[in-house]
Amino acid sequence: MKSFLPFLAGCTLVLSGCLASREARVESDYSFAGQFRRYRTYEFINGEGLASDTSHLGEAVRDAIRTRMKVQGYKPARRRPDLLVNFRLFEGDMRFRGYQQPDFTRWIKTGYVEDEETPTDQRQGYSPVRMLLSEGTLLVTLIDNQTNRAVWNGYASGVSVPPGPQGEVVLRRSVRSIFDQYHVFTEGYLQSNGE
Repeated sequence: MKSFLPFLAGCTLVLSGCLASREARVESDYSFAGQFRRYRTYEFINGEGLASDTSHLGEAVRDAIRTRMKVQGYKPARRRPDLLVNFRLFEGDMRFRGYQQPDFTRWIKTGYVEDEETPTDQRQGYSPVRMLLSEGTLLVTLIDNQTNRAVWNGYASGVSVPPGPQGEVVLRRSVRSIFDQYHVFTEGYLQSNGE
């Protein structure tokens, strides 16, 4: 009976974490100028709020992002990284401008990248969509370090972060859900790991 109680408590913690993150709305948008096949390294931006937070919650988010970046072939780099990673947890409802775009995975497969030399009639154009993101939004932004422009945003709204270890579980699951929208492996990474 004694060994059953910790098991039951663990199951309850996991189930409540699943329920809290299951309600989250997860979406992403990207820049048509993003050179996603070129990026291989990353570094976190130091800032205010959760991004600079050294608490367990801030570290849980950074650790979950590091794990996903590693799985997809990205390496951390302090000197001149290709991507800068920023994240922020917003409390309350917020209005957000996203974009209606072609599926990100299909876009990446085309290999097409817009730049200053792309003729106007061949540019994709952005179709803004206004959204109301519900209570608690975790936003992860990838920034091209060379151009200093955001190339990808992933966000989960409706993320309610309870105190304690359960909050870390919810944030890690939210990061995983967000990065499920980012289907980019570094060039040659899958071939080198498949051998």
